[in-house]
Amino acid sequence: MSAFSDQRQLWLYSTGWKAVQHMPEKAAYRSFRTIADFFWRRRSPSVRRLELNYARVGKWTPEELRELTRLGARSYMRYWCDAFRMSEWSHERILERVRVVDEYRLRDALAAGRGVVVPLPHMGNWDWAGAWACLTGAPLATVAERLRPEKLYERFVTYREALGMTVHPLGGDGVMGALATHLGKGGLVCLPAERDLSRRGVPVTLFGEPTRMPAGSAMLALRTGAALIPVTLAYEGREPDHRLVIRFHEPIDPPEERGERLATMTQRIADAFEVGIRANPEDWHMTQRLFLSDLDANDPRRRAEPVTS
Repeated sequence: MSAFSDQRQLWLYSTGWKAVQHMPEKAAYRSFRTIADFFWRRRSPSVRRLELNYARVGKWTPEELRELTRLGARSYMRYWCDAFRMSEWSHERILERVRVVDEYRLRDALAAGRGVVVPLPHMGNWDWAGAWACLTGAPLATVAERLRPEKLYERFVTYREALGMTVHPLGGDGVMGALATHLGKGGLVCLPAERDLSRRGVPVTLFGEPTRMPAGSAMLALRTGAALIPVTLAYEGREPDHRLVIRFHEPIDPPEERGERLATMTQRIADAFEVGIRANPEDWHMTQRLFLSDLDANDPRRRAEPVTS
């Protein structure tokens, strides 16, 4: 990306951020819904990739898949409207509009003094879930992919830190050690976990098809003894009065077979993601190619060497 493109992207995000914060709430969400419908009708590349991934979730007719993709585009733009406005939300609003399923799984592990690793897919609004965790006594650490330009990345880091999170750059020096230290103190680590960016992902089956998922969540749990509890997210209700649903899935214990631990645990994360995504497919915001069969023939992820336990 050129320096001009970098600056243009930064200007667009910054201008949009400020504008949305100052708009009446209903008008802001209505505008983002209109934007979603515009790109859905034009079948933008992101919309086509979203549709490609949704096709794996269930057996849809062409009409059902098209409608699901429209709802998915709207859900994704709802996330962005949330993101631009969340810094103005009160703590009460953040907490009151969250519904949690099986929260005891998190609280029991934290009460026992164990750190907790939470892998989650790109669903709902994980920034909101992170803010909820921080406000309810579970300050979390996470990683963020470096965006370009650097000032845009810094803005998103500042935004998440203002919500109470500790943010480390994905792939940065010492990140795994810092996360392990946080877990060793009984902390919470949340990691996006269904799309591998390292090219050393663990082979898994998701919705009956092969893909690769990051090894980090299972690896951290194995190295530190932290609990490994997958989470999926969903929206409920119509904006701007919508709520976020946070679902804690069954904790994943290390299997006895040491040589297969990483692979087995990562597959179980994928299985939990399947359950959550099938329940609310429209809130799965995976706008990138995910399945190996969708990647270009020369994509290195097709022949990547997975990390082993």
